[in-house]
This record gives sequence, C-alpha cells and structure tokens, in this order.
Amino acid sequence: MKREPTYYVVSNPEPPEDTALHILFSGESQTKPLHRLGPKVYDYFLIHTVISGRGQFTAAGRERLLGPGDSFCIAPEQLVGYEADEADPWRYCWLAVTGAEAAAHMRKAGFTPEQPVIHTAHAGSRVPALFRRLQRALRHKSGTASLRALGYLHLLLAEYADAARPPLPEPGKAHSRTEVTVQQMLHYLSAQYAEDISIESMAEALGYNRAYLSRLFKEHTGQTPVSFLSKLRVDKARQLLRERLELTIEQIAFSVGFRDPLYFSKQFRRWYGLSPTEYRSDMIRM
Repeated sequence: MKREPTYYVVSNPEPPEDTALHILFSGESQTKPLHRLGPKVYDYFLIHTVISGRGQFTAAGRERLLGPGDSFCIAPEQLVGYEADEADPWRYCWLAVTGAEAAAHMRKAGFTPEQPVIHTAHAGSRVPALFRRLQRALRHKSGTASLRALGYLHLLLAEYADAARPPLPEPGKAHSRTEVTVQQMLHYLSAQYAEDISIESMAEALGYNRAYLSRLFKEHTGQTPVSFLSKLRVDKARQLLRERLELTIEQIAFSVGFRDPLYFSKQFRRWYGLSPTEYRSDMIRM
C-alpha cells in the first residue's frame, strides 16, 4: 500500500534560555522512498521513534536497519545519516532537546553514543502516544505549553529507561538481585530520612515483605533498617548542630525526622554518649 508523504512539526513557543532541559520542537512525518538526511551533525539531541516502515540509521561508522518500535537518539556534534527504505519508507516522530542536563537525561534513559538505539515495540508501549501528547502540549495556547511538554518528555524518557533496562538475573545469579534490593532500601532511607517513614512503608513501596527486607538488610549491612535510619538521622542532626546555631534542639529534631525531641536526645546519647546540647556546646568551645 502506497503511503502519501506527510510532514508536520510544532515548535516550543518559549525560547531555550538557561534551562536544565528544554524541548525545541517535535514532529511527525511519513517519508518518501529513499528520503535521506545527512551525513550531518546537529547541535542538540534529536530522538526519533519509528512508527511504521523501515530505514537505515548510520552513526559512528555503523549501519543499523530499523523498523517499527525502534528509537534512535542523535547526540550533539555526532556525525549521522539516515535514509528511508525504498519499498517500505518509514513513518517516524522526532523530538529535539537541549539544556545543561540533557546529556544526563539521555544517559539515564538508556541512550549512549555507543548504543543510540532502544527497541520499544513491546505490547502496550506508550512511546508513540507520548510523542503526540507532547506535540499537543506544545500547541497549548496558555503560557504553560513548555511545562506541559516537559512532563510528557519525562514520561517518554522513563519509557525508554524501562525498555533499555537489562533483564532480571538468571536463577543462578540471584545474589545480584538482592544487592539491587539492598541498594533500593539504602536509597529509600537516605532520601526520605526526614519524613515520617517506617520500615512498613518502605516494604510496601518496594513491594516486599517487611521481615524479608529486614533480614536482607541486616545480612548485607550488619545493621537493621531501624538502627540504620536512627543513626542516619542522628548524623544529619550532628551536622545541623554544628552549622545551624540559630536552630533549637527541637527544630533540629523535627528537621531530621524525629517527632519527639526527648526521643531524639535519647538516640543521640545512644550513638555519641552525650546529649545534643552537650555536643553543640563542645563544638562551640573548639
């Protein structure tokens, strides 16, 4: 079936100022047979996802034949070329991104100069729909067009990150999975120590049984999660006691996740052998 060539592009109405991540434009096209771009370089990141048809993408001297569900990312100053198939030319969406943190976001999504292609043609892939929602967001008439589009960009990059994630380890390599779980626990506690969290809430967030997580954590760190969290909070409090002299002991207790100043003082003495007030006084005299 012959497809008539089409071309559509929408630009971001806001200029690319000194932002961490900024969308320049996005579009969609049904290409002509043998439609070719490059070899050329760009000064921004350019992501394409193939909706239908086929074509060839060339980067770093390597040619790749791509089809529906394949996405490729072009990095700034990278010499690339791409060409539609003669018999079944591809239809693709594209997206141009710049900003100080754009490179880091692309790496987190799974795109690297060595591996610029991610395959997302699994059942339920949201990539094409997110491209189109992002484009609709850029057409929004209010002053929130760029912000709306950035939201869809983050969702799109998350889809790529999921697709690029390596498969779960084989049964004989189960130890690596437990190490990942322990790292998730450490990250959860370190990021949310100041909140009213519990081991139960962590277990629910990670999707595991509390007893299992506690045993796993103790085996790998030598501490229980409760003990680790208590020490982490006390260590954060020590820093505030030294550096924020205008804060009261009660304010510091609340700031690091303790809801009871007396319990905070008890835990502080447990770990360091003196009260928060005594510790602060010693630091001032030094």
